[in-house]
Amino acid sequence: MPFWKWIDLPPLWLLLFIALARVQAVRLPVGVIDTPVTDLLAGLLIGGGLLLMAVAVVQMRQNRTTFMPHQHARHLVTNGVFSRSRNPIYLGDAMVLLGLIVHWSAWPSLVLVPLFMWVITDRFILEEEAWLRDDFGPQWDEWAARTRRWL
Repeated sequence: MPFWKWIDLPPLWLLLFIALARVQAVRLPVGVIDTPVTDLLAGLLIGGGLLLMAVAVVQMRQNRTTFMPHQHARHLVTNGVFSRSRNPIYLGDAMVLLGLIVHWSAWPSLVLVPLFMWVITDRFILEEEAWLRDDFGPQWDEWAARTRRWL
């Protein structure tokens, strides 16, 4: 695998977007809101995103398939959290990003969430979906028809 594939990983993209949001929050604060409601919302998003990622990884490990990008899956996991989202790990990443933006009151950085989702879709999801379509055919088609890409 080429070196750039080793560094082209969703967690590194997530860290980049988190860093951008943090820089905006510190250097250009706008409308800071620090209430128990925003703290609760931020905590639910961050905790829920981390939990969703963990559950998805466990499910993939139980099904003896990879959760690493740029690798073909051995099995198509369609139950559990994968019955609600075809990409629960990436969805969890977006939830963590959104939760940190809320926590830091980095409101202008809200634009980073759909941008992050676009980058992840372009860099990872489209390739993974093409592989799944090729590897699992009708089983993939049925799952893709009933399960949304994100939520």
